Amino acid sequence: MISRRFLAFVAVSGFAAAANFGSRIAFSQFMPYVPAIVAAFCIGLTTAFVLNRRLVFRDSTRSVHQQALWFTLVNLFALVQTIVISLLLARHALPALGMTAHADTIAHAVGVATPVLTSFFAHKHLSFR
Repeated sequence: MISRRFLAFVAVSGFAAAANFGSRIAFSQFMPYVPAIVAAFCIGLTTAFVLNRRLVFRDSTRSVHQQALWFTLVNLFALVQTIVISLLLARHALPALGMTAHADTIAHAVGVATPVLTSFFAHKHLSFR
């Protein structure tokens, strides 16, 4: 059975991912791909932290400082996953499949979605325990 908390996490993550994804497209207008991913990650990270604190993990016993520290550490791991998946897809897998139109955008969308499960459990047990 899927918990209500997990569903709330997925909804909040979806909203934060949209902020991340949309800002990456905007940043890409004046930044290279990987720096744009990192800058967009900061937008998504801030959005996700605020919404998760207020809507998903309200009963946390950690201080805000501890929550922010663990949230950032967990998400740095997620950033590495996002960059690796995005680059592998955009630079190798999608072109090998003949998909070159919008490869960066498609790859980044998959990269952003990749760490959902690992992030939920890490935030549940580390960031907001």
